[in-house]
Amino acid sequence: MKLRLDVRTAVLACALLLFTMGHGGGCCSEETDVLGPPTGAVCPPTSTLTYASFGQPFMENYCTRCHSSTKTGSDREGATLDHDFDSLIGVRRVYDHVDRAAGSGPEATNDQMPPDGAMPSLAERTLLAEWLACGLPP
Repeated sequence: MKLRLDVRTAVLACALLLFTMGHGGGCCSEETDVLGPPTGAVCPPTSTLTYASFGQPFMENYCTRCHSSTKTGSDREGATLDHDFDSLIGVRRVYDHVDRAAGSGPEATNDQMPPDGAMPSLAERTLLAEWLACGLPP
């Protein structure tokens, strides 16, 4: 009897592990195609970047033309459905994806996003990675 309980527990644990590790295809497969390595950015103690002063304008200038909760269907231009950057909460949900698609730091510069239109400068990408490394202050 004890052996059955242990086997059931092991099967359940394996199923949960597989589920949390990913699920090929599905909602996020197209996003993984554009993710580069983490930038390795760190938050300098003197950083003054906030969502109001930097994050929101950056998202509005470069991201929300596709990544917005108000966009649906073809207006999203293929943007992953749960990646909406028209609010701080939306960016916080996937901040690591933002870093790996658009940030720049000492270990990597990711310029996969945006795919077209207005592009952030290297300096802006560096500030983005800094803001993200600082915990996305409001």
